[in-house]
Amino acid sequence: MRALAFRPISVVLGLLAGFAGKGIFARLWGLVDKEEPPAPKDRKVPWAKVLAAAAIQGAIFRLTRTVVDRGARRAWLGLTGAWPGEERPDPEG
Repeated sequence: MRALAFRPISVVLGLLAGFAGKGIFARLWGLVDKEEPPAPKDRKVPWAKVLAAAAIQGAIFRLTRTVVDRGARRAWLGLTGAWPGEERPDPEG
């Protein structure tokens, strides 16, 4: 039951982590290039630049989501005494 109560908190924090990751990426990209980050739909941007931006953005997004999710789970454990999720992954997958 406690894990079910954690789910809405996780969703909201996931959205906030996404916004934070977007901001972090924008600032980091500003150090790499003075132009806006390229989008895949931009016709005249070289493949290398589009792929580099996507890789950096993906890594930042995933790292931010992981930090927020793990921190929220540890806080939930501290508040309720129950870990919201599996203790260890199932070895049989």
